[in-house]
Amino acid sequence: MSLVAISGVGVEFGATRIFSDITFTIGRGDRWGIVGRNGTGKTTLFHLIAGDQLPTVGSVARLGGVRVSVLEQHRTFDGAETVWAAAAGPFAELLALEQSLAQQAVALGTDASEQAMARYSRDLERFEREGGYEIAPKVDAVLHGLGFDPEKSRTQPIEQLSGGERGRIGLARQLAAPGDILLLDEPTNHLDLETTAWLERYIQELDATVVVISHDRAFLSSVADHILHFENGSAEAYDGGYEHFVVQREERRLTQQRAFDKQRKVIAAEEDYIRRNLAGQNTKQAKGRRKKLARMPRLTGVSGDAGTMALQLSAAERGGDQVVVAEHISVAVEGRTLLRDFSARVIRGDVIGLVGPNGAGKTTLLKSIVGEREPENGEVRVGGSIKLFYYDQQLGGVPLGKSLYDVIADLRPTWGRGPIQGHLGRFGFSGDSVLRTTDVLSGGERARMALAIMMLRGANLLVLDEPTNHLDVESIEVLEEAIEEYDGTVILVSHDRALLRALVTRVWVLHNEHITDFAGTFEEWETASTERAHAARVEAAEESQLRKLHERKKTASRAAPAASEERSAKSSRKAVEESEREAELREAKVLELTAALEDPELYATQDGVQRAKKLGVELDKAKRSLDEALRAWELAVEEADKGQAKARR
Repeated sequence: MSLVAISGVGVEFGATRIFSDITFTIGRGDRWGIVGRNGTGKTTLFHLIAGDQLPTVGSVARLGGVRVSVLEQHRTFDGAETVWAAAAGPFAELLALEQSLAQQAVALGTDASEQAMARYSRDLERFEREGGYEIAPKVDAVLHGLGFDPEKSRTQPIEQLSGGERGRIGLARQLAAPGDILLLDEPTNHLDLETTAWLERYIQELDATVVVISHDRAFLSSVADHILHFENGSAEAYDGGYEHFVVQREERRLTQQRAFDKQRKVIAAEEDYIRRNLAGQNTKQAKGRRKKLARMPRLTGVSGDAGTMALQLSAAERGGDQVVVAEHISVAVEGRTLLRDFSARVIRGDVIGLVGPNGAGKTTLLKSIVGEREPENGEVRVGGSIKLFYYDQQLGGVPLGKSLYDVIADLRPTWGRGPIQGHLGRFGFSGDSVLRTTDVLSGGERARMALAIMMLRGANLLVLDEPTNHLDVESIEVLEEAIEEYDGTVILVSHDRALLRALVTRVWVLHNEHITDFAGTFEEWETASTERAHAARVEAAEESQLRKLHERKKTASRAAPAASEERSAKSSRKAVEESEREAELREAKVLELTAALEDPELYATQDGVQRAKKLGVELDKAKRSLDEALRAWELAVEEADKGQAKARR
């Protein structure tokens, strides 16, 4: 069933055409990935789908009653004061009803009139019917999955959050109460690898249609079954996932180029005939051909590479074989230790992928390596012949208050206007845009400018902190190819798994103040640590079940004033307590196994990998045992609820 039909749509702002002639349909259950360069109109398309904007030409038809969920741009969260309230905003009415039920339950202790009991029963029935018991567990599960502490979030003021954290809360708000169509604009921004993996699983299991703008190719490969590619002022729809799209795109471009080349040869032959015969005895035929040629629709060549960066990286000097030496270093921020007693040697030609949760200390470690901050203990030495370039995710390497032209002129004072403009043109800056100051650049433009600077440095060590942030898919592909051909050493922090899989030859895994140095590619790390991901999935599933039971028990106790006096079946209460204790014992076993499997050090050797597989089997058994205990607990709670209902009557 089609939920949204977009036909011949185009959008213009004044004399500026954003895009034109876009046609595709969004069916129920579809997973659309939207890709294309920055500024081509992807977010504008979201506004059209949501009904917040009308097209200049064409039509957008939505099925009646379809609810579209869009991430709030301003993120005011309806005046919510706490993190939890902001995430639970869409459930505000049901949460208010829950508070009312608690107040009514207390009041029934002094006023058990028929009218008060009828109101209480009516509101409780509505609360149950509309899924009231599911709200808190769902919000908690989403918050936990996105890296927040559900308990802490109930009191944490929303004002304390950073911009990235507010973005994750906006995403949590969408995921907890999605509409029929979920519009996600760069949802993996500000997410680490583990959180992105959680989001993939959540979307795959979500009963909703999803349309996602993303530059994360691995994420798109995992969640999308259709791709809409913005290119050349329009957009082309492709069936199949991202990898299928890449193949189809190249085939289409090849076909387009062949047709263009063929037509160009025909036109050249016709023009030659006209030129030779226009004034001769075949002038009539030549004039006829000239008219026909003038009416011929002109094909265009492949312009898919127009505007794409042309990045090349090379080391001006070879440098020594020992690039960086870290000896027993510890790093800390504001008294909180992030890494303890880390020793390692970076060897020439290494491409090291540094991975770990957000806030674990990856950026702090990089700053210690490049000399921007001293480690708390230990020593970091960079080889004397090593020239490094640090690409920080805040893009601080782009000087402010200067024109783009002057930035490059300062780096290459012997260059004239032509070479400077040519270099900037390689990164999408042309014409008068080279006179703009760096202060007014967008995030994507600043990222490209940082890469333009990096290309001129000739460094033999690149320290890259989230270099794909702000870049579109095409630019990321260019960056990946440039690093792959680079003849120096790279230390890379990234949440882009496709980039890590393509480049990394050695993995540093930061976990619980310790780094596991894995001597293999990132793909090999993913394969070796399969049981680690398995443990994370088990933990998430069991936490969700436990939250539901705790919420039901909590809500039931609120709904039963003087419950201890009203219950006649003491055995029901005892059964709840005993089944809860048993579930807690089995939960402890699951947590013990999960903690063991989450330790990256377990996967550093082949023996450890084999042990992880055995622990994984034990975890599955422990999970089944816990599931049985949880079912017994749930049945006991239901029996207790029935006893409470009889007591109220």
